[in-house]
Amino acid sequence: MLKASLIRSVAALGLSILGGQAIAAVGETHRSTTTPTAALRHADGSSDVAITVWYPADEGAHETPLVIGPADAPLFVTGRATAEAPLAKGRYPVVLLSHGFGGTARMMAWFGTALARAGFVVIAVDHPGSNGREPITANGAAWWWERAEDLKAAWNTVKADPELSPHIDGTRLGVAGFSAGGFAALVAGGARVDVRHFADFCKKHPDDGVCAPQLEAPDLTARDIGSWLKDPDMQARFKDAAGDHAVQGVRAVFVMAPAIVQALGTDSLRRMQVPVSILVGTADTVAPAATNADVVATLVPGAKERRLEGVTHYDFLGNCQPAATKVVPQCAKATHQDQAHDAAIAQAIEVFRERLR
Repeated sequence: MLKASLIRSVAALGLSILGGQAIAAVGETHRSTTTPTAALRHADGSSDVAITVWYPADEGAHETPLVIGPADAPLFVTGRATAEAPLAKGRYPVVLLSHGFGGTARMMAWFGTALARAGFVVIAVDHPGSNGREPITANGAAWWWERAEDLKAAWNTVKADPELSPHIDGTRLGVAGFSAGGFAALVAGGARVDVRHFADFCKKHPDDGVCAPQLEAPDLTARDIGSWLKDPDMQARFKDAAGDHAVQGVRAVFVMAPAIVQALGTDSLRRMQVPVSILVGTADTVAPAATNADVVATLVPGAKERRLEGVTHYDFLGNCQPAATKVVPQCAKATHQDQAHDAAIAQAIEVFRERLR
């Protein structure tokens, strides 16, 4: 949960963004959209992409905890919001949000609700075949660039929504993400995908944290990317990877512990024109800074990187609860969550406030 001092800081920032209008509460609502590949990524063949929206709500809204797991023994507590609360009057800047591999929008609610409390509308998705609410699939695990297409589809859906669209300012658009979601945010901001570069990297560095098996799906490893490139069923989709998957109008990118950066074309990173802000932990072995965050910081013009001493990859998950210690191995590696959350919220609000004002 957010510390009282940080909540006050977030509220103060929201006040300045809104020109004196305080954010009394955060609302949460849900929508769905489709993409051409969602059915190919979902284990059950569904074409739906689930959308979660957090937003400034009217006064009087009664917030309740957002949890993952049983209500009486949650695994994670990820924030507070009011379901289907009326939106507060005004037009707000927008941040698209992408979760990590095996995560969910709800897992990132600690971040999304904090931005909503600061005066942003946050649009998050559950990426098909790559989220914790359903089986992870090979297509969902390997077609990383489709995450940017999920964000694009969600953005188009919200822009056309009669209840939400009057409250958003489409000219003030940012994108954020954690881990594989950080990769998605960079692609949404204009970076191009180079699958062959990633395959060659993992062939040379099979023990790099991104190439090695992941806790979320140990049977699906990036080391197999070379064989996937030779699979006729996969080749057509991999050809599409190198296309333009940017979300038009993005004015700022914020990434937490970005992963899969070796799958981004170095020239495209050098050509990025959208400001990029990076936050990474020095103890991250899942997406090591040296082969991920540092690469972005070095290649993207004007990119700014901040390192958090001792912070691990999983510190950016929702707040791990006692019940999670026995069943969620990632929580054993989440040792500095308050530090990571506080830093991420403060840095993101600063970046988006400056770039989207």
